Amino acid sequence: MNKKKDQTLKRVLAYAAHYRFLIFISMLMAVCSAGLTLYAPVLAGNAVDYIIGPSEVDFAKITRILVTMAIVVAITALCQFIMSWVNNKITFQVVRDVRTDAFNKIQILPFNFLDTHPTGETVSRIIADVDQFADGLLMGFTQLFTGIVTIVGTLIFMFYLSGRIALIVVILTPVSLLVAKFIATKSFNLFREQSTARADQTALVEEMIDNLRVVKAFSHEDENLEKFDEINERLANTSLKATFFSSLTNPSTRVVNNIVYACVALVGGISCITGNMTVGGLTIFLSYATQYTKPFNEISGVVTELQNALACAKSVFTLIDEEAQVPDVDNPADISEILGKIDVENVDFSYTKDKPLIENLNLDIKAGQRVAIVGPTGCGKSTFIGLLMRFYDVDEGSIKIEGKDIRDIRRHDLRSAFGMVLQETWLKRYNQR
Repeated sequence: MNKKKDQTLKRVLAYAAHYRFLIFISMLMAVCSAGLTLYAPVLAGNAVDYIIGPSEVDFAKITRILVTMAIVVAITALCQFIMSWVNNKITFQVVRDVRTDAFNKIQILPFNFLDTHPTGETVSRIIADVDQFADGLLMGFTQLFTGIVTIVGTLIFMFYLSGRIALIVVILTPVSLLVAKFIATKSFNLFREQSTARADQTALVEEMIDNLRVVKAFSHEDENLEKFDEINERLANTSLKATFFSSLTNPSTRVVNNIVYACVALVGGISCITGNMTVGGLTIFLSYATQYTKPFNEISGVVTELQNALACAKSVFTLIDEEAQVPDVDNPADISEILGKIDVENVDFSYTKDKPLIENLNLDIKAGQRVAIVGPTGCGKSTFIGLLMRFYDVDEGSIKIEGKDIRDIRRHDLRSAFGMVLQETWLKRYNQR
């Protein structure tokens, strides 16, 4: 499971790698934002040390510190705004690329894939799953960079101020990480089940709406409702479990972080009493302890969202990785001059190997001849047209146009040579503004 998850993450990073410059800008803004955020407690601690007593407050220095703090806060806000804008751009560019690849793959998928996969399931992968993937990816870009930089920077500052107290923080931190890892692993499996159930539900609804006349004609409403209730119940249960486990992350890590804060306050307070640390220094340390533990809450939440995002991404990548139709030959035959001669020689074809359909079919259609293919439903009339248009390739034998095997002709050229009136009419309206 972890191997599959790692492979999915690598695929996501490969898409994001196309926007290296934007990622660099985002990381730079994250470093600046985190650095300035860590500098603010130093200013606050210095201000506290200038408040020695009722008649010994150095207002001039405190005023200068407050002005500096205002500038620091303003620059931090600007950095966070730029980072947020860049992260949004990265996320939705990646999502656009994934959707484009998925849609392009649909264009070249063999028809047997579309025959064996409900349309709603495929639509759910490209629309709903990619939306979920975008939400998790956006949160990851927004909070992951800043959180990591904040943790590293805070540790450096804390070890500089007091190695003993910083060591306490470092020792207790892995407990929070272990809790988050356990919950994240459990959440990934549940979010994957949720994605599958959502795809099944979308497929059923799409099939129901498209074939509502058939459903009513055969009085199949109750059976469809029972099936929908079963899928809906499964989706509700998996969603509830996934949400429940993912919601455990934040309170669980907060318990550990509050223990860290209490330990820092206790040891720091003793250091102040013994004269090893000033009150301002303790103020800085407590602020750093809060800033150090806060990213763990955020990152643990990000990791949970990423489980959902990766589960949805895996569903989309499965579609993208589906085997495409047999490609056209490198040197296609020329059919610029067509008179209408078609030869069908010993053709065998079946959709599934255990159910024969067309066997040893032979036809010799001369130019200008009119041929009608008649027979009962399911005898292979539409299938033969599908073979002629090369929607499917024959299992045995060959179909030739003007003496040239259609497998040696480009599909586009072959289909351009035919006029075809389908049983079902499809009208597409484009909104023009």
